[in-house]
Amino acid sequence: MTRMMSIAGAQPFIKLMQPPPSVSPGIQRRHTLPASEVRPLNTQDAISVFEIEREAFISASGECPLHLDEVRHFLTLCPELSMGWFEEGRLVAFIIGSLWDQDRLTTDALTLHKTHGSTVHIHVLAVHRTFRQQGKGPILMWRYLQYLRCLPNVRRAVLMCEDFLIPFYRKSGFKVLGRCAITVGSLTFTEMWYPISGHAYMRRNKFVFGCFLFIFVSFSVSKF
Repeated sequence: MTRMMSIAGAQPFIKLMQPPPSVSPGIQRRHTLPASEVRPLNTQDAISVFEIEREAFISASGECPLHLDEVRHFLTLCPELSMGWFEEGRLVAFIIGSLWDQDRLTTDALTLHKTHGSTVHIHVLAVHRTFRQQGKGPILMWRYLQYLRCLPNVRRAVLMCEDFLIPFYRKSGFKVLGRCAITVGSLTFTEMWYPISGHAYMRRNKFVFGCFLFIFVSFSVSKF
């Protein structure tokens, strides 16, 4: 399982998708995949998600945050709270979240999506093994937190992690809440949180529509 910036400040990393240029009827259009793209996940991505997750977590802790049926469950209920990073059509990193409506996580948070909740529970962040150590995890988390700030009812994000991951999430701005009530076998977790100020952000931003286009972007990753 960096300090925040404004969308305007993120422009070097963003390239909004443009409509395809018009093509003469007699010319066949070549279809090419974007070099790098971020978009919400859907149930068709579930197997790719689970394969990355299983490799990343089974080797480290012996447990997956989400099993395949749970991945499909959340991608059906709340795909808008997921984010996948694709390179040439291949999933290389992802985040899956759902809404929660209590101050602290309980075992119900592992399987439920509380539609009226104001807390986003981040279930999992994982990066494909061949794309690790390239900064993709922190970049995707930063993108995800920026996106959550565009959702008017979201007030914070929470996650649970093993202690060795606390420094990683602290670098993304998360703070320790304390020991998590959830245990998985012999594994114990620390609960962490990140404040989301959706309404204040939207009032400051005159171009609110940009928030809703924000997730449908492609990246130029030549610098990464």
